[in-house]
Amino acid sequence: MKMVFESGTCSLQSSIIRNKVMAGGEENNNEGKNNFTVLVVDDDTIVRMVHKMLVTSLGLKVQEAKNGKEAVDLHINGASFDLILMDMEMPILNGPTATRELRAMGVKSTIVGVTSCSFESVHKDFIEAGLNHYVAKPLTIAKIASFLPRSNNN
Repeated sequence: MKMVFESGTCSLQSSIIRNKVMAGGEENNNEGKNNFTVLVVDDDTIVRMVHKMLVTSLGLKVQEAKNGKEAVDLHINGASFDLILMDMEMPILNGPTATRELRAMGVKSTIVGVTSCSFESVHKDFIEAGLNHYVAKPLTIAKIASFLPRSNNN
């Protein structure tokens, strides 16, 4: 399991995360590069927007869900994704519970847990839910690219 930790608190501060991501200045325009699909699951509109921007800049197809229930419902209705970027703290259905439900449904997608929380004890439940990887916010193009198959990660 690949783990990337950065300092932070459990309370999400969207403006700080957005500024860190935007300040990274990372750009990679590979529009239409392939059919690799990514589901971005986060209750914060700004975080979803930033994550979508990063994913699409890699030339990947992206869909969004506002919470874990929406992610589970998408799969119940036949959707499938190569990569799921799953926030940990969300209303209605949180990341660990949604991940458990997806795995119980037989979903084989790579699921990456994403959170601003840096407390090791909080990570344990999320990891045990069935994550393939765990990464701390803010996401960057480099972090996302590290979860892609080599053929997509040029």
